[in-house]
Amino acid sequence: MKKNLIVTAIAALAASFAGAANAQSSVTLYGLIDAGFTYVNNVQAPEGADHFKNSSYAMTGNNLQMSRWGLRGAEDLGGGMKAIFTLENGFDVASGSSIGSGFSRQAFVGLSTNAGTVTLGHQTDSVVDYLGPLSATGTWGGTYFAHPGNLDNLNGDAYRENNSIKFQSANYGGFSFSGLYGFSNTAGSFAANRAYSIGAGYANGGLKLGAAYMQANGINTSAGPNLPPGAIVGGPTSVPNQLSALDDRQRTFGAGGSYSVGAMTFGAIWTQTRQNDNVPGTGSNIVNNYEVNGRYAMTPALSLGAAYTFTNAKFAQEEGGSTRVRFHQFGLQTDYALSKRTDIYAEGVVQIASGLPEGEYPNAGINGVVPSSSSRQVVVSTGIRHRF
Repeated sequence: MKKNLIVTAIAALAASFAGAANAQSSVTLYGLIDAGFTYVNNVQAPEGADHFKNSSYAMTGNNLQMSRWGLRGAEDLGGGMKAIFTLENGFDVASGSSIGSGFSRQAFVGLSTNAGTVTLGHQTDSVVDYLGPLSATGTWGGTYFAHPGNLDNLNGDAYRENNSIKFQSANYGGFSFSGLYGFSNTAGSFAANRAYSIGAGYANGGLKLGAAYMQANGINTSAGPNLPPGAIVGGPTSVPNQLSALDDRQRTFGAGGSYSVGAMTFGAIWTQTRQNDNVPGTGSNIVNNYEVNGRYAMTPALSLGAAYTFTNAKFAQEEGGSTRVRFHQFGLQTDYALSKRTDIYAEGVVQIASGLPEGEYPNAGINGVVPSSSSRQVVVSTGIRHRF
């Protein structure tokens, strides 16, 4: 009888220890699937076709957000410290194909304490973390609401920093800050292909403020590990002879804020992106974006959103001098939540480009679609999004 009691007690004690150990660590599978139908006008056509009458009607994925799946884990190390990791990859639900190889969206591991979090790997910079949440593209608007060319990468889908170490502070009375450094990992070229960023924000009640800066060297080169070849596309391709050469350095910085009153949230943000030696020896491309946005929750399930962005850009020319181009982009969206995880949406984005001499025009180019064959472009999309 005593032996049975002792065995039972030991088994119960072992089970309690095992339960405690399991409770201290966790791994979560998560993801998002976005698919729908998209209409695009003025799509560029092959040579010899009518460039002004081509339209595209297609089933598309990643209309609001890139479809993705990932693993997220944490282990309680005691004393307020945790080991954390995230592995995440994107995919095109329309074709089932992976976007990028491996965990191309995020891959990092680190330690979290009461003072903040340190992570190492492939991750977002401070511009994405602090300016993205103040923009339409980085929150409810998604892919097509990105600023012309998506050079400031506010939705985080254009690129992430490789070989990076990042610190994200805790929240101190509404104030937080972060910093990131991406190593070149190239012998003898410590600074040539590195990247770094800093950012800070403040949140109190309905008020949110943010500012950030990011610099990446050696972008669009095979040796540049932080921004791979072809990562910087869009706006400048609307002007002939742009982005035809290697970028030496890109800097993006900006500031913005948003304010919520009841069911209404409105915000404003400014970003500037500078590309040095995009065309060797001719100076820098300078792109300024000025955005205002607002969203209104008509009911707990139904919301309406609108955004306007004015883009004023100066692009260096191979023959010398520079060209100034302006973009006006308008976007409207309605979203209806069928549940906490599933919603349906409809949205439209219009972009108008101007600024070249009479008889010429810069091509419009809404993010995520084939550039326009003219100075105007319209995208209309509707679909369903599910999170798990």
